[in-house]
Amino acid sequence: MTRAARAVASPRVVCIEDFRPIARARVPKSVFDYLDGGAEGEVTLRENCRIFNDVTFRPRHAVEVAKCDLRTRVLGLDLALPFLLAPVGYSRLMHPGGEVAAARAAGRAGTGYILSTISGHKLEDVKAGSAGPVFYQLYLMGGRGAAEASIERARAAGFSALVVTIDTPVSGIRERDYRNGMKELISGGPLEKIPYLPQILSRPRWLIGFLRDGGVPLLPNVVVPGKGPMPLVDINAALAESTATWADFRWIREIWRGSIVVKGVLTGDDARHAIDAGAAAVSVSNHGGRQLDGVPASLRALPEVVEAVKGRIEVFMDGGIRRGADIVKALCMGARAVLCGRAYAYGLAAAGEAGVDRAIEILQTDLERTLRLLGCASVAELDRSYVNVPKGWEVGG
Repeated sequence: MTRAARAVASPRVVCIEDFRPIARARVPKSVFDYLDGGAEGEVTLRENCRIFNDVTFRPRHAVEVAKCDLRTRVLGLDLALPFLLAPVGYSRLMHPGGEVAAARAAGRAGTGYILSTISGHKLEDVKAGSAGPVFYQLYLMGGRGAAEASIERARAAGFSALVVTIDTPVSGIRERDYRNGMKELISGGPLEKIPYLPQILSRPRWLIGFLRDGGVPLLPNVVVPGKGPMPLVDINAALAESTATWADFRWIREIWRGSIVVKGVLTGDDARHAIDAGAAAVSVSNHGGRQLDGVPASLRALPEVVEAVKGRIEVFMDGGIRRGADIVKALCMGARAVLCGRAYAYGLAAAGEAGVDRAIEILQTDLERTLRLLGCASVAELDRSYVNVPKGWEVGG
């Protein structure tokens, strides 16, 4: 066992929450709070996790479950687990391995990885690093020309699906980032950085690794025609020019002939728009509570979207997943699979690739234990009969 793996092994890390203090101690405050924080008062961020307490289980006891089958099929792809690793921007700031390390861990576990446009590693390197399917999450950063080029590169590299995020007309105001000087540290001048340097200097091991990795990277997957790779900028600047509209799906569909997932759906109306736009799946998502604060938790929005879709396309969900039991509840309520973001990113920030491995292991073990306790032998058998859902959650209720 490597030193990094020992740092996140049991009993030090037993659940996903145990990664947080380790990650907080390893990376600068600006990096940790970027990962950990949400928009405005962080109401939706907290609610994403709390809402799972409102759904309770209805187990079948005195049932022998000799073996649990965690396999599922997503967009025609066979996965060993019913969760994928969600796109997390700036992953290379959390650890030099960043997106490549996370994709490699996902592939080893037999599941998929979704690469953010705001990645510090080339998409070709990320795809080559994984033995499993890799999806490309698209922001329209750098204009249509840059987006078309990245889509073509993803196609040539063998990416399995395109994930288009629709909830970023502008960035939500992430107050922690403002207080920590995230913008100044990433793209400001030397004098602008000075007030925020103590937090960086207080994490010398992270700083040495960051500098050895080349410092602030360019965005190698956003190549602006005539200008080259876009510089890494703060999230507000990055998203200000990346709005995707339903009209954009026409030209995206012409370039990308594979499966398209629409991420950021919270209503039945948007789910139907996604179907009309040619999507193969939607992900019920509020961007991890990082965009519009005060929208419903993802789990709360799931029933309306499932009802609107009526089985015509697949439904995923992301937001608030911290335990295998959370995944099971989402599957019972109609999700084909879930996307986990912070759950593995805390592990990445805490211990690099070994931390991602451990996060996946924790969720997988949680999943199997929950299924056994429910008296259910397979994730394919999960349905609403295994959970109690508040009456007010019923569509139209």
